[in-house]
Amino acid sequence: MKNDYLTIKKTGSNELEIKKSRFICNIARIDSEEDATKFINEVKADNKKATHNCYAYVIGQDDHVQRASDNGEPSGTAGVPILDAIKMIGIHNTVAVVTRYFGGIKLGAGGLIRAYSNATTKAIEKAGVIKKVLQTEIKLSINYALFDQLNYHLKENNVNIIDTQYTDKVTIIISIDNNEVDEFKQKVINLLNDNVTMVNGNEKYFEIDFNPYEDIKKD
Repeated sequence: MKNDYLTIKKTGSNELEIKKSRFICNIARIDSEEDATKFINEVKADNKKATHNCYAYVIGQDDHVQRASDNGEPSGTAGVPILDAIKMIGIHNTVAVVTRYFGGIKLGAGGLIRAYSNATTKAIEKAGVIKKVLQTEIKLSINYALFDQLNYHLKENNVNIIDTQYTDKVTIIISIDNNEVDEFKQKVINLLNDNVTMVNGNEKYFEIDFNPYEDIKKD
């Protein structure tokens, strides 16, 4: 079943220094284990002198693929904390690699867990989170005289306007959450006294900015 889901907005990185050790988290959006492996290998190649390159990734809207690696750190102190940080935010199709350059001071198991977790969380925060929303495209065609009225209605209701085309009529292409299509179309019909032609297009995922630190408990 297709559902809305969260993922990171863009590839990014963030660095923390903890007791002279550097923890650099690189994070990316992925669609497959091949994508994850390629990204992990690229980070490793860029950090050949690092003490550790630990990682975790999740794939699928239900996280049916989950992998984690401590890469030489004590068992359970790196890969799992990275994985838990990804899952705590609720993002999917994401890989995170945390590179550690040892600074000479041991952190202990608890310190390592916090370091790898915080490095990942900060990188996610810096990269940003988006919601992938499954919506249906709808093409609306109207006379010019009705354009201002319809355009105002769309903007007041925060409807995603994809394109506006001006020919003998005005054609506005929008997208609506699948479960709101029928209600939306009826409201437009009522608003314009049925002086509108609407044609459904394809279903596709659209990206909407999302703040997990404010909204995740509501989702």
